[in-house]
Amino acid sequence: MHPFGRYPNSSLKDLNRVACVSALVDAGLAVSDVDAVYAANAMAGLLQGQEMIRGQSVMREIGIERVPVTNVENACASGSTALRQAVLAIRAGSADVVLVAGVEKMFVEDRSRTLAALESAGDLDVVSGIGLQFTAVYGMRLRKLIAAGRLTVDDLVAVSVKSHANGERNPYAQHRKVVSPEEVLGSRPIADPLTLLMCSSICDGAAAVVVARRGAVRDNSKPTVRIRASQAATGYTTTGNEPSLTELCAAAAYAEAGVGPEDVDVAEVHDAMAPAELIAYEQLGFCSPGDAGALLDSGTTQIDGSRPVNPSGGLSSRGHAVGATGLAQIAELTWQLRGEAAGRQTERPRIGLAHNNGGWLEGESAVSCVHLLERTDPWD
Repeated sequence: MHPFGRYPNSSLKDLNRVACVSALVDAGLAVSDVDAVYAANAMAGLLQGQEMIRGQSVMREIGIERVPVTNVENACASGSTALRQAVLAIRAGSADVVLVAGVEKMFVEDRSRTLAALESAGDLDVVSGIGLQFTAVYGMRLRKLIAAGRLTVDDLVAVSVKSHANGERNPYAQHRKVVSPEEVLGSRPIADPLTLLMCSSICDGAAAVVVARRGAVRDNSKPTVRIRASQAATGYTTTGNEPSLTELCAAAAYAEAGVGPEDVDVAEVHDAMAPAELIAYEQLGFCSPGDAGALLDSGTTQIDGSRPVNPSGGLSSRGHAVGATGLAQIAELTWQLRGEAAGRQTERPRIGLAHNNGGWLEGESAVSCVHLLERTDPWD
């Protein structure tokens, strides 16, 4: 990974180079070993003006040419969508070693351009010109849950404090500062009930992973991490009575892997606003509807709990460089499963879950991806 944050003097190529070379070195591979590339990005067309060949333009910088480079744009789920395409390519037998990379550079001179680009992740026929950003969508969802008695403002504050505490431990995180409940509650209002310290912010960053067919990469003495499930689903116009998109996607992932939510040892979930982690608890089956606050209070999802969630700090603290987010989740889970997450290592996890959503349709995310990873080597 390239650490997430603000890098005014680094280009997309600079960020991508660090992430890709780090991933290849980690795998003990050279650029000549790569059979194919899936390159994720969501906003460079609007913010840097680089359209159509974003992946090719950053990959040639590190000497990856001639092999197929496929560009993937799928809102905040671009990175995880690219990973799914890599998995499908390997399963189809069209490649043995695939590099999957995501890069985003959201800081530009005029912040209104970034906000306009984010607005385009919704259906513009519905949201154009009304100033409705994701923060407002999350705010409305949370207000509904609070009104129904399923969450409290204290729950929102507590999960935000947890996010920042985890981010403080992560050298790749954008926000590395422990905050108090009073600071969260007293920070600037963004979209009621959300305050500034509950929300992810504009971010630059890159992440990359190598996916290989079993036996295609020589043994490098690192524990093997296997992708047990790779699922994606597209949103739909909902009446509010159907299962959520995340529930549908997670159910498909659990079925593919032959495991259930009770088998997940560590998870990275999509929390563009920290309280969204609470919604994910229920949608991923970690608790029953209405029990998210109790699950958080129990300590289960803390780093030293029995099912840690977002040990990286999540999107709200590690950062949300849109096109790179899904792959940053995979990098974190890989480190966790290999026992390499120094300072934030969870207790010997075997199964890791990554949940990455993107975009917005009326009432639902536009896309959801759920991946399940497994450490295949014993811990002892």
